[in-house]
Amino acid sequence: MAVLAQYVFNGLMLGMIYAMVAVGFTLFFGVLDVINFSHGDVLVVGAFAGLAASFGVLALGFSSPWLQLLAVLVCAVSITALLGAAVAKYLVLPLRKADPMNTLLVTLMLGTVLREAVRLFYPDGSNPKRFPALLPTGSVNLGGFNLRIDSVILLLFGLASIVCVHLLITRSRLGRAIRAVAQDSETARLMGINFEAVVLVTFALGSGLAALAGVMNGLYYNEINFSVGLMLGVIGFAAAILGGLGSMYGAVIGGFIFAGLQVFGSVALPALVPGIASAYKDVFAFAVVIVLMAWRPTGLIAEKFSERV
Repeated sequence: MAVLAQYVFNGLMLGMIYAMVAVGFTLFFGVLDVINFSHGDVLVVGAFAGLAASFGVLALGFSSPWLQLLAVLVCAVSITALLGAAVAKYLVLPLRKADPMNTLLVTLMLGTVLREAVRLFYPDGSNPKRFPALLPTGSVNLGGFNLRIDSVILLLFGLASIVCVHLLITRSRLGRAIRAVAQDSETARLMGINFEAVVLVTFALGSGLAALAGVMNGLYYNEINFSVGLMLGVIGFAAAILGGLGSMYGAVIGGFIFAGLQVFGSVALPALVPGIASAYKDVFAFAVVIVLMAWRPTGLIAEKFSERV
């Protein structure tokens, strides 16, 4: 039971990170009907910016872990929010009336530029970097299951982040503007909504959420790598598609389903198929997602709309 509880908790942590990335894809698609394939690499920029901020705080003589954590979060979210808004303003919006493949190609190339920039220009960026342990390192033993306090904090923080984004979208004036633009951008303009400002804020919001996911990933594994955004981006996109692109609830559900498939694959494959290592968990997860998408092409929670052009 202790081993089972550990696997379940690992799945919850992975699912939370995937869900935060998937929500960003959903926000971008909901407002502009575009897929931003640089999203995973924006996450990496946020994580490395947070790491640099922690070193900066130490260099200034402040050793408090909580102050370092605050600097990491503020720096990571600020830089990625500005980066996301810049991507929307200078790349996505100018290509809005072009062929959708142009946007896909441009964001895909941008992701490569960001990833390689981190590898080349961050000091020793091509090698994995140790992420500082800034949260309490204690643990609680529950019947043989060792529950880490920092993991609980990260899980609750991720849940709070998603809930805050949901409340912002559903309960605030800004959220009403975002939903109006997502439903009908032309009518929203006629009603006086600043279309460009809403798009920029939405991209900043999604990118900032990705930065939080990158920081969570670094704090959980105590390590970050310049290439981690590539896989997290693909998984986040797959989770958003699986849940139903355009649905925030679907993105969250898709993230947890994908994480559950990975955890199940890492445990079940070696037991059911001798000679198959747990490293095949990603193959298993993606294969199941392919089958689910063939069964439900619109995703588990299809977006409700009257017309989509």
